[in-house]
Amino acid sequence: MDSGAVRRCVMKQLFERVSSYWVRYDKYEIRTDSKGTKYITAAADAKPDIFDPLADAQTMVLEALNVGRLFFGDKAPESVREAALLQFVHHYGLLGLMTALPTTPKFMQYEKVYLPKNHFIREEALETERYLDYFYPFQKLNIRKHKTEFIWEVEGDTDAMALAMTFANDPDAMSMRFQKEYAEPLDWIANALKDMTFPFITSKYFYEHGDAFDADEKKLMAQGVAAFGGIAPTYRIALLDKPTIVWDFHSLLIGLQMMFSFMMAEDKTPLRMCDSCDTIFVANRKNQRFCCDKCRRKGE
Repeated sequence: MDSGAVRRCVMKQLFERVSSYWVRYDKYEIRTDSKGTKYITAAADAKPDIFDPLADAQTMVLEALNVGRLFFGDKAPESVREAALLQFVHHYGLLGLMTALPTTPKFMQYEKVYLPKNHFIREEALETERYLDYFYPFQKLNIRKHKTEFIWEVEGDTDAMALAMTFANDPDAMSMRFQKEYAEPLDWIANALKDMTFPFITSKYFYEHGDAFDADEKKLMAQGVAAFGGIAPTYRIALLDKPTIVWDFHSLLIGLQMMFSFMMAEDKTPLRMCDSCDTIFVANRKNQRFCCDKCRRKGE
């Protein structure tokens, strides 16, 4: 068995019997705070839904890549970009950046929030209250914290109470980010999806137009792609109707990054960018250049 067949066999075993959970609301909106920063947050009358984002991971990753693609260059108007971001969040929920950025999703148990290098927050450590302000710009949670001790009093409707109880065994911050008050800066979501799209676009030019670059340029391209990567999610085996691998994502972003990385390395059904409309799609064959018959007729 060749290495490609072995990889596909492992992929099938890894993701054939998997499960995960995430929360999305049925209505999101773009709101602007007093400083002029745009956020995406659940609407006041929105209702939560717990779903499995891995149920159709391929569709989710493709939509994320195609939204991220809109932020390269100036082709897409701002209104189109914002509408695409909002639609993605409607489909899959917010990215969970609050628990994706720190060194641990259990940051509420520490005196400060510690952050590795990232595109959004320059400081390496922040007071917890200040960090939470990034994600609760319109309505704060009722939290009292002193050093490593804190009390979070869940307020609001029965949905808020139910979510807190459902995820009571998870780190508190993971439950807090599912509350209706939680919001993420629109630009942060855009940059996160753009960053995920960057390795794909770079690899496209690296392999398809390699002759146009010298050795130093190729080295820089390889280093740029190598810098991409997220914190690996944890997993456990659950005895459901059959043994099932349950992935515990600290954030939807981490799940997206992991699934994209596997899709990026797949050679039987590779990721491609349409030669006609630039849509990123999964090819049925290695030499497929167009995402659909309409684009093929237009391109040929």
